[in-house]
Amino acid sequence: MAAPQVTFGCNFTVENYWDVVEFAQKAEELGFDRITTGEHIMDGNPPRPTLLNIPMMAAAAGATRTLQVMTGIVIAPLYHPIMLAKLVTSLDIVSKGRLDFGIGISGQRGTRIEFDALGIPVNTRGRRTDEMLQVMKRLWTEEHVTHHGRFFDFEDVTLLPRPHQEPYPPIWVAGRSEPAMRRAAVEADGWYPYLFTVRRLKATNETVRQMAEEAGRDLTNFHWGLNQPTSIGEDRGAALETAVAHVGQRYVTPERSAEDIAQALCLTGTPQDCIKGIEERIEAGVRDFIFGFLSPDPAGLYRQMEIMAKEVIPYFRD
Repeated sequence: MAAPQVTFGCNFTVENYWDVVEFAQKAEELGFDRITTGEHIMDGNPPRPTLLNIPMMAAAAGATRTLQVMTGIVIAPLYHPIMLAKLVTSLDIVSKGRLDFGIGISGQRGTRIEFDALGIPVNTRGRRTDEMLQVMKRLWTEEHVTHHGRFFDFEDVTLLPRPHQEPYPPIWVAGRSEPAMRRAAVEADGWYPYLFTVRRLKATNETVRQMAEEAGRDLTNFHWGLNQPTSIGEDRGAALETAVAHVGQRYVTPERSAEDIAQALCLTGTPQDCIKGIEERIEAGVRDFIFGFLSPDPAGLYRQMEIMAKEVIPYFRD
């Protein structure tokens, strides 16, 4: 199966492992198209150790030559739009235009704590982000910007230099809700869902297309992304066990077992199993895959990256 329009990236997912330079160089060496990583200011209490996205991707860009770097995702409402616009421009310039700007509002359980820590009402995060997107686009393309909005108020702001990419880096919106889909369809350049079944992927991609059509938007060159939890190995059972441990157990419900959830939400199994799973997701409309390889340690992460790069991705490129 030839699918030259499909791209493949990977997510920096191993906890308590901070060598993003090693990760980026390995991804580039193996032929992945892009890398990304998430972020939190304070994830839980006591918090899970985390780093911020933009500094990590700046380090990754500096250590590579062709690899696309993606903020996947920056929690936009935790920032001021002027500062975030300046940070994004800086990363786009130092990477020479290899940046995809992924944003979200942090819809996961227990996210309130980091909003409280920064004095930002969590129930304003969606509306705040919508205003930020409008403001940041102006800051990237205009001079002497004045804005008097619901959440932000400033006068005569000019940010120079402009981003390397014109008019600004592609904006990917992450999320699971209808407002997130509308944000992607109306204001952004990509849709980046997470923890979706194949059936839900197809439905939401169709919804984004419909919303864009209603808004009069042309989605040519739009990024149809997917943050895909993945466990690949030569042993199908062992791969599923890993997916159950990392995803299934986390989202288990009285109605569904951890194994059922892992099979529905994860790409898991042998290389042939994963080829079939990727084909199903392509059929559902995905074009830009980001694999979140499930592993407790760097050795397992790199082993899975190598299997995917050598035994799966060539199937879609040859």
